[in-house]
Order: sequence, then C-alpha cells, then structure tokens
Amino acid sequence: MKFIDQAGIYISSGHGGAGCVSFRREKNIPRGGPDGGNGGRGGDVIIEAASQKETLLHFHFNQHFRAGNGRPGQGRCRSGEAGAEMRIIVPPGTLIFDAKTSEELADLTNSGTLFIAAKGGRGGLGNANFASGGHRTPRYAQLGEDGQSRQLRLELHLLADAGLVGYPNVGKSTLITRISAAKPKIANYPFTTLVPNLGVVRMGENSIGETRSFVLADLPGLIDGAAQGAGLGHRFLKHLSRCAVLVQVLDPMRFDLAEPTRDLERLNLELRAFDPNLIHKPQIVALSKMDLIEGPLALAAFKKARPNTKIYTFSSTTGQGLKELSWAIWRYVEKYRVLNQAKEVANGKD
Repeated sequence: MKFIDQAGIYISSGHGGAGCVSFRREKNIPRGGPDGGNGGRGGDVIIEAASQKETLLHFHFNQHFRAGNGRPGQGRCRSGEAGAEMRIIVPPGTLIFDAKTSEELADLTNSGTLFIAAKGGRGGLGNANFASGGHRTPRYAQLGEDGQSRQLRLELHLLADAGLVGYPNVGKSTLITRISAAKPKIANYPFTTLVPNLGVVRMGENSIGETRSFVLADLPGLIDGAAQGAGLGHRFLKHLSRCAVLVQVLDPMRFDLAEPTRDLERLNLELRAFDPNLIHKPQIVALSKMDLIEGPLALAAFKKARPNTKIYTFSSTTGQGLKELSWAIWRYVEKYRVLNQAKEVANGKD
C-alpha cells in the first residue's frame, strides 16, 4: 500500500431549503390562513477519525465532497426534509488546515473524534411563521441559507510513542524488526526505507496485569540538508511531532574517531532546522552494530568526547543491549503518558 500523508480536498455543505408560501384551502373553511412549512436544513460535512484508515491515499482519487441540500417546505405546515450529511473518514492523527490561511482547524488524534468542517445552511421559514393579528395573509417566505464551501489541507502525523532517527543504513530497520513485529524492507544500500514503519514493542505486564507496550516509528534515513529538502527523510520529520522520545541511532562504521559526536550534532541540526520544538524532546543516544570490531572503538571515543551523555549500545545481530534499550524507551514513554493524563485531569477540573 502506498503511504500518503498529505492531501487537499474541497468540501461543500448543503443549502437550506426554501420556506413555502401556501394557504389552507378546504371545503367549509373559507379563511384557512397561511400554512406554508419551513425548508429543511442543509447537510453538514463531518470529518471523522477511524482506525480502519491508515493513510490519506483515497483522497488522491476523490477530492470533492458535498452534502445534500435541504428540501423546500410544503403546504399544511409540512417542513422539508433535512439534507444528507457528508461524513469523511480519515486516519487517527490527521491534522486539518484551512488551505487558504493555513489555520489549524482540528487535530483528530483519537479514533471516533468528529469535526464539523462545514455546517449546512439553515432552512427558510414558511409563510405560516409570519402571520399576525395585523397581517393575517403573508404572501412571502424565506429562502434557505447557502451552505459553506472551503478548501482544506489534510496532514497525517503518525501516532508513534518513539521515533528512530539516523542516517541511512545505520540499523534502524533491523532494530525495529528485532524488538517488534514490524517487517520493513532491509537491504545493504541506502534508502531501503521509503516510508515510515510502525512497530508495537511489548514490555510484558505490570503489577496489576496491564500490558505495557509502545509504538515505535522507523523513519527513512536523513542526510545533511534534509530540513531543506535533501533526500527522503525531510518528508517524514513531521511524524516525530507526537513522539515522547527520539532515539538517535549512530553507526560505528561512520565514526570519525577524531570527531566522534559529528553525526549526532548534524542530526540535531537537521531537527532544529525543520522544527525547533523537536530538539527539545527527550533523546536517547544508541550505538548500533556492536558485534563489529569498530563498535568498542567508537564507544570509547564517544564516551571520551561526551562523558556526561548516556549512550546505549546494541547489536541487532546478536541481541546484545536490545532489552536495555527497549526499557529505556519505555521509561520515557510511561513518564510522558502520566504527564498527559495529569494535564487532561487538570483541564477537566477547569
């Protein structure tokens, strides 16, 4: 399945139906009076997040969405039928922007969340509503209100708890296959990962029997200049925005022992250039491929250059360090969830 994480759509809500001008005409009732009913309301355009959708691919084939118009009112004070709503299904994690102003309109984080993107027009009042003691035979009614039309931009930001960041071929894809059930493409050449891959890492149960798990995202490898559009990774840096922690994966095969922190510093420069908020997220530094002879040499050089930086080591080939790294990620994720729950409770009290 092709991964599409942005799309543009055009939406129109329904027009309200016109009110009716009608008078009661029945035998033996010479002065029946006005009985024109109201027009029906136009249908709304509603965007709903649902877990059965994973990408925005379907919007590349269908970009125009229109709700139904309200029906006009009828005699005998019968109101017109309301227009059918248009419901648009998107993946959880979709952000909705006004395409003209770039204003963020909604963030549909959870499955089942709804956003009324365009309200239907109100139906017009029939002439029965305008009768009064001084004006018993009104011969006018209201037209229905027009619906709303707007152009929207949809952006999907993956709901991952942690994200793997690094240069191509540093071992990110192999790592996610070892600690989760994800099966990304792996090969001995750059840019084998063309789209983000998500994997669920299960950490067993806690003391009350609840399953501990987190979602890990493997993003395409970055290269220098990624924030300005070089390579593939820049397209997917936005998916790090929801992560609780970033895992910077370093490859000992790329190490310059004279500048052992070069790759880490350059990766952080790319994150800062793309979005300054990313650099403030918690980071875990992880050195891969520790089964190679270059691994211990790179580790010693890094520790000498950054003695106060905790660095985790692992080998996806032998399994060394995978459990320790997984638990380190989990601790950040758990802390992030607890803080978010506390914020939600506080906002609820307010």
